[in-house]
Order: sequence, then C-alpha cells, then structure tokens
Amino acid sequence: MHGVEAWLGTIPPIAVYLLLLAVIGIESMGIPLPGEVALVSASLLAATGAVSPWGVGIAAAAGAIIGDSIGYWIGRRGGQAVFDRLGLRFPKHLGPEKVDRARRTFHRHGVWAVFFGRFVALLRILAGPIAGSLRMPYWKFLLANAGGGVFWAGGTTAVIYFLGRAAERWLKDFSWALLGVVVLGGVVTALVVRHRARSIAATDPDHEPAEPLAPARRD
Repeated sequence: MHGVEAWLGTIPPIAVYLLLLAVIGIESMGIPLPGEVALVSASLLAATGAVSPWGVGIAAAAGAIIGDSIGYWIGRRGGQAVFDRLGLRFPKHLGPEKVDRARRTFHRHGVWAVFFGRFVALLRILAGPIAGSLRMPYWKFLLANAGGGVFWAGGTTAVIYFLGRAAERWLKDFSWALLGVVVLGGVVTALVVRHRARSIAATDPDHEPAEPLAPARRD
C-alpha cells in the first residue's frame, strides 16, 4: 500500500489536471470517451493526497464547459451532417436512434436537458452539438452548461474525495457504522440526482417526433 502511495506521489499533479480536462473536453465535444470514469479516478487520487481536489474539480468543470461550447459551435455550423458523421464513426454510441432520442429530449426540456445532461452518458456527449444544431441561444446554453458542469464536476469530486478520506480515517478506528452512514448518504444523493437527470432524458414513445434539425449555416 505504501508503495502505491509513493508511486502516486511521483505523478505531476498538472499532468492529471490536463489529462482530465482533455478527456472530459473531448467527450463533451461529441466524441465518446470515459469522462465520468476519468473524473472518479482523479477524485480517488485526490483522496490519497496525490493531487488537489480543487484542481480536479476545476479541471473537470473547465473541460465540461469548454468542450460543450466547442461542440455547440460545431453543431451550429455543421447541422445534421455532424450527426451523420458521428453515427458512421460511432454507430454503437451515437447511432441515429440515439441522436433522435436526445433531440426529442431537447425539444421537451430545453436548457434543463443541458443542465441535467451532465449526469446522463448520451446527453453528456451530445448536449453541445444538439443545442447548437437546434439554434438554442448561446447565452442560455452557456448558463445551463456552466451550471451543470460545475455541479457535476464539483459534486462528484467532493463526494468521492470525502468518502475516500472518511473511509481511510474511520476504517483505522473501526467506525463501520459511521462509514456506512456516509456511504449511504452519498449513494442516496447520487441516486436522487441521477433519477432527476434520467427523468429529463426519458422520452415518451408516443410523443410527436421532433422537428428536423436546422440546416447548416453557410457563412
């Protein structure tokens, strides 16, 4: 165990922050990458003291906001052609049926789909490009994007970090009951947020089909 901690201590924190920012940023642009896994892993590193939890949270939030914003402008400029290319490139993750489901979610819930989309894998990838292709006003998108990104990144980092620190401290004192309470509290909080996010993302099969995407702007 001490060997692992010593090895983790050799990793430059800036490398962890930049890698986390890049993974989440690229995912938010519309490319399927394990952004949430990267965030949880970095948060666990922070719990060991190898990196700062503040650095992890800031890097993750910055990646989410910047990546989504780039994805927004890609979708706004490219229109349907963007999703055609993504579907061909990543048919398992971004096939036509999944893109269409995400579009219907946006038509039904607007900016809330952007905010809570951070907690749903499909919307976390497609929120920016779809919002841009549907010509959502950028200032509305940016507010929801920033709010959701900070809430997702900061909340996930805080929960994982404090659970990790609490586990390390309380296990030494055999405080199993207290550890169980903290873990249960974290799980309940995560389930409530995810339930809300999934209800936003849920689509009624009998609902009217979404309007077609606007054509790409020819500037």
